[in-house]
Amino acid sequence: MGQNVGMRFGILGSTLVVREDAAAHGPAARPVALPGARLRALTAALALRDGRAAQPWALIEEIWGEDGPADPQDALQTLVARLRRALGAAHVGSGPEGYRLLGGDTDAAAFRALVAQAASAEPARAAALLRDALALWRGPALADLPSREDAARRLEAERGSARRARPPPAPPRPPAPPPP
Repeated sequence: MGQNVGMRFGILGSTLVVREDAAAHGPAARPVALPGARLRALTAALALRDGRAAQPWALIEEIWGEDGPADPQDALQTLVARLRRALGAAHVGSGPEGYRLLGGDTDAAAFRALVAQAASAEPARAAALLRDALALWRGPALADLPSREDAARRLEAERGSARRARPPPAPPRPPAPPPP
């Protein structure tokens, strides 16, 4: 792999991770397999934080809810180890403040950036930016993390605002009159 390997974490729909490798022969994007609902939930919970650390207790609550495993700390560490194997150890950081994703960005951050750019753009450019922003959505926000209904509602509200801000398509032009 090249040195410029990054990740795109998708949470605007079911959880998705794409490895972006800017290799010598041009950029390439490959999906990363995330087998298992809990592994996708962990990925979504970390991606939702945009690089900020998540305390283990918060992750345990978000992934398992009230039906947690007998040893939740051990179960979380096992899940984090699986995520490190799937993404590469360099993409999952840990420390006293908790766990975080490293070396990537989220489709939610890209969505927000495009919407912000559209707010100050000329109408035609704004429409294109909003179309690009809305195209990032692949389904309901945080589909693999049902315990985060509040965060999903906020993302869905942002989606609704972007839809309303998008100008309607221009009406078709009437045909030109025939030449005399």
